[in-house]
Amino acid sequence: MQKQEERSSSNWRGGGEHDQEIQVQKASDEETRSHPPLMALNHVSRLCRDVQKSLDFYTKVLGMVLIERPEAFKFDGAWLYNYGVGIHLVQATDEDRLPDKDRGLDPMDNHISFQCEDMEAMERRLKEFNVEYLKRTIEEENGTKIDQMFFDDPDGFMIEICNCENLKLVPAGSLAKIRIPFDRHTPPLDLNGGRGHRQHEHAD
Repeated sequence: MQKQEERSSSNWRGGGEHDQEIQVQKASDEETRSHPPLMALNHVSRLCRDVQKSLDFYTKVLGMVLIERPEAFKFDGAWLYNYGVGIHLVQATDEDRLPDKDRGLDPMDNHISFQCEDMEAMERRLKEFNVEYLKRTIEEENGTKIDQMFFDDPDGFMIEICNCENLKLVPAGSLAKIRIPFDRHTPPLDLNGGRGHRQHEHAD
């Protein structure tokens, strides 16, 4: 009888540990549900004075690739993709909504940034295409250096090229809140399908 009671006591303790695991799991599930159901940056949209001119810039200078655009869009534009992110070009109907191209380069202004594995090669490329740029290096107290180059696209939207991977991201809050998708963070790439036609064919 005593052995039976000991076994029962042991089972009860085991059940308590199991209950604690369930509670921890529930807390984790609740925290997961509190996150917005987002995955990754999909695309950046840019208004253009001339879609073809911007298309040439993004494909030739930055190596973006023209992709098919849904036929449901009846306005002039183009979709580009590379490096895990898309850029959508849209023909502007009101140029007052576009930035002033003569404002000068200011790193503190709005911009999008591309991480670069060879800054010297990218600088040669900018010179090859006669792109005016601003170059600077930021050095941390621990000796970490970040090289940056800033320049405008044809419509005055600023772009940064950097080797920002030199600087590790250190979360100021909970690390558990950072979500890094590993399975489907980019749109599926259809290598065999498509509608059999291309837009702005002469841009390649």
